[in-house]
Amino acid sequence: MDIIFLHGLGQNPSSWNETLSFLPQCIKAYCPDLLHLCEDKTYEKIYLAFEKYVDDFSDPVHLCGISLGAVLALHYTLDHADKVSSLVLIAPQYKMPKLLLRFQNIIFRILPNTLLSKDGIAKQDIIRLTNSMKFLDFEQELRNVVCPTLILCGQKDTANIKAAKKMANLISDAKLYLIDKAGHEINGFASKKLADAMSLFYPLF
Repeated sequence: MDIIFLHGLGQNPSSWNETLSFLPQCIKAYCPDLLHLCEDKTYEKIYLAFEKYVDDFSDPVHLCGISLGAVLALHYTLDHADKVSSLVLIAPQYKMPKLLLRFQNIIFRILPNTLLSKDGIAKQDIIRLTNSMKFLDFEQELRNVVCPTLILCGQKDTANIKAAKKMANLISDAKLYLIDKAGHEINGFASKKLADAMSLFYPLF
């Protein structure tokens, strides 16, 4: 089973390592470095580069994304339903919370470059990326997702739990699972619980 794992903002492909160590060996994992897929660090350009990345797979793929990765996975599924066999969305959003993004950008501007910039990504590029996501809104299209979907969210992830519950109601073939005592970065701090939930989902295929 080919699964493409999409990391979140502030993460990199290695953020999946611990989760992958708990998943069945039959899974063939692909972990693209999303912020290095293209030079222009806007959401539109990153999405187009990711779209091209998936085009190289001849067969339909399984997508699993957290936070920014979940947005990209959902977006791709809406555009290419025939290319996606299943979808796992972790700490997802379907409509970008503008107030949260604005507050986040204020914090980003205050933080020194050494704390914010990671893996060769400059602070201004991270701010530019979040600004470019402000007007994303997939709410009216959620009912068009037809593949089996698992929506996961930490019980302590107050910024995303409401959206996760609503997505589970609007996507026809979706299951919602809340990770006990977990916050936002489930793949980093609750990787075993995350892998257990995913392992129950994937045997359906």
